[in-house]
Amino acid sequence: MTDRPASWRMPTPKQMEKLAAEAGRTREPSAAGPDAPLPAEYWESILKDSRAGVTMAQARQRRLSEIKRHVLRVSCRRCERTVEIQTADAVRLYGANAVWKDVAQRLLDNTSQQRTGRHEEDGCWPAFETP
Repeated sequence: MTDRPASWRMPTPKQMEKLAAEAGRTREPSAAGPDAPLPAEYWESILKDSRAGVTMAQARQRRLSEIKRHVLRVSCRRCERTVEIQTADAVRLYGANAVWKDVAQRLLDNTSQQRTGRHEEDGCWPAFETP
C-alpha cells in the first residue's frame, strides 16, 4: 500500500489542455463521411458474392451436389458438439441428391449423446454454420 493520493493518476490542468489541443489539431476529415454513398464497386462485389440473396433456410435446403464448399460443418445447440465432413465424402455416403439439412441431422444423430427415451426430446439440435 502506498501513501500517494489518488490525484497522482489524473493529469494536471496544463497537461489536459495540451492533450485537448493535440486531439483537436490531429483530426482530419475523412474522404467519405458516414452519410456519403458507398462506391459502385463495393455494391458490385457484394452482389457478386455467392452468398448474396441466399437465406440460411435456403442454404439448408440445398442438395449436396449444389454446395461448392469443401467442408460442411454443423454443430449442436444442445451438447455444443461440432461435426465436419468433406463434401465429397458426404456425396459418397448419402448421394448427390441428399438435402444438406437431412444429412446434417443424420450426422449429429449418429453420435448423439443426449438420449432421454422420448422421441420428441432425443437427439441433437442442429445449428448450421456459415463459412
